[in-house]
Amino acid sequence: MSDLGDWFRSIPLITRYWFAGSIAVPLVGKLGLISPVYLFLWPDAFINRFQIWRPITATFFFPVGPGTGFLYLVNLYFLYQYSSRLETGAFDGRPADYIFMLLFNWICIVITGLAMDMQLLMIPLIMSVLYVWAQLNRDLIVTFWFGTRFKACYLPWVILGFNYIIGGSVINELIGNLVGHLYFFLMFKYPMDLGGRNFLSTPQFLYRWLPNRRGGVSGFGVPPASMRRAAEDQQGGGRHNWGQGFRLGDQ
Repeated sequence: MSDLGDWFRSIPLITRYWFAGSIAVPLVGKLGLISPVYLFLWPDAFINRFQIWRPITATFFFPVGPGTGFLYLVNLYFLYQYSSRLETGAFDGRPADYIFMLLFNWICIVITGLAMDMQLLMIPLIMSVLYVWAQLNRDLIVTFWFGTRFKACYLPWVILGFNYIIGGSVINELIGNLVGHLYFFLMFKYPMDLGGRNFLSTPQFLYRWLPNRRGGVSGFGVPPASMRRAAEDQQGGGRHNWGQGFRLGDQ
């Protein structure tokens, strides 16, 4: 148990709470401590009956059963892997920026869920985070199951097909990818690559609540790969190894 506790405490803080909630809420529903009917996102109950907790519980809840257990575990693994990698990588030392990304993606997914009658929001939010990681590491070579190798930018779409094969819904993964793309475009692509206006910025109250743990000004300062390559070319620098691929499933 001490090894399990040490592993759990080693998970980055925000990912740790998200991961724990994604285990606790389905467990509560599975044990019948709270009826699962109160955990889904139902537009009528949320809007007309003011059951305002539903967007939150629908983000953590997943109906685990014989036909959905494997899909749940796979997406729980994706949550742990890619949220941890983002929180300790591009967002390292910037918890306010990471919380803002999660909040932006979550609000977009909740609005979409209400409009499209999506009752579960766990997979779309996980996929939106995975999409952002894939774009920030788009040229990284990853190895998927069965030995297939490809660039990280294709990973969200490969997982979309994989989740569909094992029983998921293409809609959930597609919404997650589109929301992740919206955040990446507004935060990185449009202002940094295209020279446009920066439409997204982390509110100051988040910085007061979760201050940066390293020096420098508040805000996100890691450009996407295309900007880094352009800067290297201008400086006459050679090719740089920004990281190594990894095999999904390795610990």
